Amino acid sequence: MHSTVRSDTADILVIGAGAAGLFAATWAGRTASAAGRPLDLVAVDGARKLGAKILVAGGGRCNITHHAVDEADYAGATPPAIRKVLRRFDVADTTSFFREAGVEFYREADTGKLFPVTDSSRTVLDALVRETRAAGGRLVHPARVTGIARNDAGFTATTDAGAFHARRVILCTGGKSLPKSGSDGGGFVLARSLGHSLTDPIVPALVPLLLPGGHWITSLSGLALAATLTLRSGTGKRIFATTGSTLCTHLGLSGPAVLDVSRHWLVAQHADPEATLSINWLPGESEESIDHLLLEGQRRGALAVLRERLTERLGRCLCAAAAAPCSGDLTRDARKALATLVTATPLRITGDRGFTVAEATAGGVPLTEVRLETMESRLCQGLHFAGELLDVDGRIGGFNFQWAWASGFVAGTAAAQAVLQSAAGENAGETDSAARDTIS
Repeated sequence: MHSTVRSDTADILVIGAGAAGLFAATWAGRTASAAGRPLDLVAVDGARKLGAKILVAGGGRCNITHHAVDEADYAGATPPAIRKVLRRFDVADTTSFFREAGVEFYREADTGKLFPVTDSSRTVLDALVRETRAAGGRLVHPARVTGIARNDAGFTATTDAGAFHARRVILCTGGKSLPKSGSDGGGFVLARSLGHSLTDPIVPALVPLLLPGGHWITSLSGLALAATLTLRSGTGKRIFATTGSTLCTHLGLSGPAVLDVSRHWLVAQHADPEATLSINWLPGESEESIDHLLLEGQRRGALAVLRERLTERLGRCLCAAAAAPCSGDLTRDARKALATLVTATPLRITGDRGFTVAEATAGGVPLTEVRLETMESRLCQGLHFAGELLDVDGRIGGFNFQWAWASGFVAGTAAAQAVLQSAAGENAGETDSAARDTIS
């Protein structure tokens, strides 16, 4: 914690001490130490409490990564660009890092998520802070960066704790999700002030979706089941589909499958207001197969048939919404309507829970403006990026953390190497100058 307004100088300034920032700082320090020249490394964060996002991740258990990660688990930038960064620091590297940092973990059987054996996110945060400090990093918070400028010597960042001058900067402020944690979009303002653009739109990701008040699905609040959600364009082309646990709430829909589809729905709505979202309550079944089941079970009644595969509450709601009797004969039209509703209930989404609830941000600084080998800006020399600030967001399950680790590793090591090379060049120049002076 800072106590007085200051003016501080560092070789590398990391802005944002969340997952990506702490990782970038750790690897910058380790890279310099391995070269035998420790750097002056400072990480600043605007939050009074460090690592708020880490602490709430995974319901407070913090799934540090997933057992299998590749570019298909992400959206935003192009798959080849995402893959190039992920390969620099993969799941095996992540598990090795945390083991060496004293964090043992286990794999959750049904999801593939990796959690610390303590089931406490505090274990993960403490390890990251400990490793950052062990690598020589100084943590300063709360110190919200309010402005940043490029100059001949590097950068000057102004904060409510004073000014920081650095040769290089790693921007890791997060996006706009969970603004109380400090990622309130301020990093986007800093990136733009240094010449970068932002993708359009920037929307919440991994966020629950809302249905109209009184929609029959909201009467099923608390019901969780496996379902398939399908997003189609206004012309009927399938854009995205996912199958997984789905939770009905008093406001609409949540659960892993809904969170995964949310960013795709919100982005699609921006470009194609006619895009549609539907839910299949019986994954793997088609309208034709359900129609056949209903026809075969005609004598037992529609509810009896549905009750074999769905809860009675959901079965009754589906029958009511399709205007199909729960018992007795079904007309052909009622049977077809019910079969359609079971496998493709249209969802009249009215909105989402917003960035205050969202677990991630879709959109950000385009990867086309970043050199993927170093995560250095193509537009502002000496500026590096890592984490959620970039136009990359993963599905639920630890994928956003893996992006933070990978991009933080690349940015941290590259920034340190650049400072070391620059210092070596300056020293060589001073040596040559001294030699010339001696000769003359």
